[in-house]
Amino acid sequence: MKSYYKLCVLIALVVSGYTNPIAPPADEDRESIAENYLSRLYGLPQQSSSGTERRSNAMSLRLKEMQQFFGLSITGKLDEETMKVMKKPRCGVPDVAAYSTFAGDYKWKKHDLTYRIENYTPDMSEAEVDDSIRRALQLWADVTPLRFTRIYSGTADIMISFVVGDHRDGYPFDGPNGFLAHAFPPFEGIGGDAHFDDDETFLFRSPQGYNLFLVAAHEFGHSLGLEHSQDPGALMYPTYVFRDIDTFSLPQDDVNGIQSLYGPNPNVNPGDPKPTPAITPNTCDPKLVLDAVTMFRGEMIFFKGSFFWRSYSQSTTVEQHLIKSFWPEIPEHIDAAFESPLQDKVFLIKGEKVWALYGYDIAQGYPKSLSMFNLPKKVKKIDAVLYDEASYKILFFVDRQVYSYDEQTSRMEKGYPKPLEVVFSGMTGKVNAAFQNKGFNYLFSGSKMFEFGSYNNKLFRVLNNNYFLPC
Repeated sequence: MKSYYKLCVLIALVVSGYTNPIAPPADEDRESIAENYLSRLYGLPQQSSSGTERRSNAMSLRLKEMQQFFGLSITGKLDEETMKVMKKPRCGVPDVAAYSTFAGDYKWKKHDLTYRIENYTPDMSEAEVDDSIRRALQLWADVTPLRFTRIYSGTADIMISFVVGDHRDGYPFDGPNGFLAHAFPPFEGIGGDAHFDDDETFLFRSPQGYNLFLVAAHEFGHSLGLEHSQDPGALMYPTYVFRDIDTFSLPQDDVNGIQSLYGPNPNVNPGDPKPTPAITPNTCDPKLVLDAVTMFRGEMIFFKGSFFWRSYSQSTTVEQHLIKSFWPEIPEHIDAAFESPLQDKVFLIKGEKVWALYGYDIAQGYPKSLSMFNLPKKVKKIDAVLYDEASYKILFFVDRQVYSYDEQTSRMEKGYPKPLEVVFSGMTGKVNAAFQNKGFNYLFSGSKMFEFGSYNNKLFRVLNNNYFLPC
């Protein structure tokens, strides 16, 4: 992650994975949305008297830059996946440094910084605002030599205020559900200051709406000199995602970025327990072990920790997202997943609870108990699930045992559980993920994937488990 930054404007998160574009009128067409997006964020020149071909070439170039930043297929065309990304909530500052409002390498020349809360939002108590701001700054102090002292009068290094509309800094807010906040990089005058749009609703602990602690922590990263990260697990990624604020600590990418500016915290006692920064999983990791895999209306979905990858035939690349960015209600580190074409649902299992997705929405009535599959009461955890489309049988892997459930009759099959090696001859190790695709069953064990024929369960190949996740 680059360690210099400019102005940031964080756009509100709508809880669904697909949301409205950056402040366009509702009747704008695809081309207008794209031009607005690329003009604001990727330096696309405003409409001029230049020819249609020249305008088209400029549009294609900026689309390629945007697609490269977000890890999409670099086509230079306004395809559906590119439009979906454009419609997601995000920061309103350019993602490419060359198109930023400010230029230069910004950081504070001192380690002792002051902050002042100039006013308060009516959405929260003053004590809640104070606590949110203090903890947001402490995130950065925990991993650097930076120390923050609050003052109650005069001019602080970081002035914090809740404002609306045009608040005379050149970057007016736009009312509810638009730009949520912005902050300036370190420099004289307004540098370091953070402004929060008081037309939005800020909350203290709720996963709904906008959590002030998370918004402020992101903005203070900019106040200290960081720009956006391309790591979807980073706090400094352009979009806002609710996370568990009780357990949240800076991900490794953010730690690397801020320490490249200021160095590590010199006051850490090696003997003191400290949280391990979260590292975004990488498909190039030869030791990658997946949590679960499932088909999802023609896509392949791979779950790992707090993340999932999407792979689909129209794209030569895979997209990586935080689970919470699509489904705030779904737990992380899930145990198993499978798609039921019979019900047109994807089921996600963790412990003794089952969630169901209908499209990208949580199906009504979920989560439910694992007992819905009539498994023996002693089964408290599932390692993996395999759905057989030909027979409508659902195979549950528990340790090295296999249970078979008939979805049409809603009953467990007689004669089960059976030993894993009896059902899948040649399978070694514990199964941690499974799915069926194009006539083959794929069982994942550790960093390996075993390919079986779906009609006779004959073992064909043993592959690396990132076979479907190109590095």
